[in-house]
Amino acid sequence: MEFNPELMEFGKLINDAAELLIDSAHRKSISLNLKTPQNIHVLADKDMMSTVLRNLITNAIKFTKKGGEIVIAAEKKQNELIVTVKDTGIGIRKDDIDKLFRIDETYSTAGTQNEKGTGLGLILCKEFVEKHGGKIWVESEVGQGSTFYFTIPSV
Repeated sequence: MEFNPELMEFGKLINDAAELLIDSAHRKSISLNLKTPQNIHVLADKDMMSTVLRNLITNAIKFTKKGGEIVIAAEKKQNELIVTVKDTGIGIRKDDIDKLFRIDETYSTAGTQNEKGTGLGLILCKEFVEKHGGKIWVESEVGQGSTFYFTIPSV
């Protein structure tokens, strides 16, 4: 994929990604809450960032049980934007967290309604975030949910 950064308002990108997935969330009675301040501008590749957001939100929906909640937030700190996708899902075992972003250890698990995955989405997210000069990581506790974070430089 060619890297084509452009100046964009990131809150709109988050809103657009959430809009695409709201029906999937509602089918599982999951609430999607956006905490995204407007007027946060970044120089980013729209297609890559859209892919990252959709993947993280889709995963959150996949691993959250009916009636759960997903919060998508963005916050500008100094020269970077920190984006979080937090769910009240099933969580990830500590032993498996290290495998999530590694191409040499494909890791996949079924969702709460046996949704399938390839284990490659997060590897792609890592590649796209790093292409922007950012980082991606996760904090999780089994039974309590997961929070995926990524950063990209802001303007």
